[in-house]
Amino acid sequence: MSEIIKTNGYGEDDIITLQGLAHVRHRPGMYIGKLGDGSSADDGIYVLLKEIIDNSIDEFRMKYGNTINITIDNDMVTVRDFGRGIPQGKIVDSVSIMNTSGKFEDKGYVKSVGLNGVGIKAVNALSTAFTAISYRDGMAKRVDFSEGKLIKEYPLEASNEKNGTYIQFSPDRAPQIFGNYSYKMEFVEKMLRNYTYLNPGLTINFNGQKFLSKNGLLDLLTENNTAEALYPIVHIKGDDIEIAFTHTDQYSEEYFSFVNGQHTIQGGTHQSAFREAIGKTIKEFYAKNMDLADIRSGFVGAISISVQEPVFESQTKVKLGSKDMAPEVDSKGKPYPLSGVTVNKFVNDFIKKELDNFLHRNPETADCLLKKIQASEKERKAIAGVTKLARERAKKVNLHNKKLRDCKIHFNDVRGDQQAESSIFITEGDSASGSITKIRDANTQAVFSLRGKPFNSYGHSKKIVYENEEFNLLQAALNIEEGLDGLRYNKIIIATDADVDGMHIRLLLLTFFLQFFPDLIKKGHVYILQTPLFRVRTQKETRYCYSEDERIAAINEMKPNPEITRFKGLGEVSPDEFKHFIGKDIRLDQVTLRKEDAVAELLSFYMGDNTPERQNFIVENLVVEEDLVS
Repeated sequence: MSEIIKTNGYGEDDIITLQGLAHVRHRPGMYIGKLGDGSSADDGIYVLLKEIIDNSIDEFRMKYGNTINITIDNDMVTVRDFGRGIPQGKIVDSVSIMNTSGKFEDKGYVKSVGLNGVGIKAVNALSTAFTAISYRDGMAKRVDFSEGKLIKEYPLEASNEKNGTYIQFSPDRAPQIFGNYSYKMEFVEKMLRNYTYLNPGLTINFNGQKFLSKNGLLDLLTENNTAEALYPIVHIKGDDIEIAFTHTDQYSEEYFSFVNGQHTIQGGTHQSAFREAIGKTIKEFYAKNMDLADIRSGFVGAISISVQEPVFESQTKVKLGSKDMAPEVDSKGKPYPLSGVTVNKFVNDFIKKELDNFLHRNPETADCLLKKIQASEKERKAIAGVTKLARERAKKVNLHNKKLRDCKIHFNDVRGDQQAESSIFITEGDSASGSITKIRDANTQAVFSLRGKPFNSYGHSKKIVYENEEFNLLQAALNIEEGLDGLRYNKIIIATDADVDGMHIRLLLLTFFLQFFPDLIKKGHVYILQTPLFRVRTQKETRYCYSEDERIAAINEMKPNPEITRFKGLGEVSPDEFKHFIGKDIRLDQVTLRKEDAVAELLSFYMGDNTPERQNFIVENLVVEEDLVS
């Protein structure tokens, strides 16, 4: 008698076909990456803005319209370009039907960013209000949507407006979408500056500010370099490619890479080729047996290339996957000018020729570059023995690293869809690390436990990274010795007590990162965990307060006699309570680094010798806490 297999609860009625843009709302992460509340630069609300701007940039690159006007007023975003305008008979399809695009064939756009006909539809689907207006040849066509559903299609009417497209949208505040979000203007401004660096001649007007660039990547490096360049920035342009680079006294490498105007923050084939070509060309120019690590030490560079029909590794377009500069043939069966040329060969051939010529024509720059490489070589050889022992020690410890409670999913995994959620908490003491370890998400959250206060690395050479066991193990856990390509966690979260000692530990860790791995901060990977200072509760309600103002508000709202508890340290918070602070409602402050921050001066003042100036500063800025609620 054959076995009867029951299929309880699963039949034809359980098979659902999502209509229209419902799938975007059901699985938004597939289209825009993570959702977020705007506190991180890669949160979804910025992706929505970028998707709209990308379309305007494509128009500019096709030489239609050199101005884009953008406004953000609370949650209302408006983008107006002066391109050709969406074909008015197809405006509904263009903003609401998946895989509808003018970029599938090579007729309307050449080397565009948006190719899949997805971006603007995702914006539409994830907005409570969405309006698109196309202005073409004295006529205007408007459509209004909400949550991806057509609300009203207006008849075609006469207009005095210049040709172009007007998009207005409000990201959805529903808890399952973006929740209580807010735009941080510094993230938006950085995005817009990048667009202008890559598109000289483009003007972006944003909330009363004007952004434009005359010198492309040269301006980008000049405005983003937080350490002094050792020689004038090398800037070389060619057909479909532009590079710029210099060296600083920093130890790490730093790269900015772009494809068709898209900032590929995770690099890709073009960035790998750039890194390889720079090292190879410089080595051949000096005809010396140089170590590539010495050439790359302190290197800061940017590359921008134009690729026909680029292939990105996700819809968010943060990493280039294309191996070739163009498909074999166009829609008419004819090869493109760069058909059959790999990205690697294109970049290598350009740099080999142009950089070699540049160094021959600029002997002073070549001499400065050689001195930097020789200085890096000298330091590397001086610590070679220490480095070797430290690496061997780290390998042994990694097998049974008591300081690291690892997670299953990592940022550098090639498969999966949760890499961006991968994070590591750097904690002080066994008590706090034990609490976090007990209630963390073991799939995406790792924990690294410090013994106490780390060593003050200010003013020390990289030798200290290998001599100090704790720093060496942290470097190994993050997998950043050879650069950020192998970074294992997207978010490095410093989780310390909110007291004087905790603040000191934060400063010591930030000093370490700023000294030896500043690109971790520049790329937005370092965060500070906000933890509650107070718990205010009654029999019916419990609130966790992160500031004195929140405490006072809670007391006033929960009268007459709420119980108030002050948390002196993370170790005092029970695991059952801690789960609320590192889950979906986690509060993080992203550590940022700007050119105007004067890192060298700040580190010298706060982490250098205990000078009278610093002592006076501390005395003059002492704050006395006063209990405002009795």
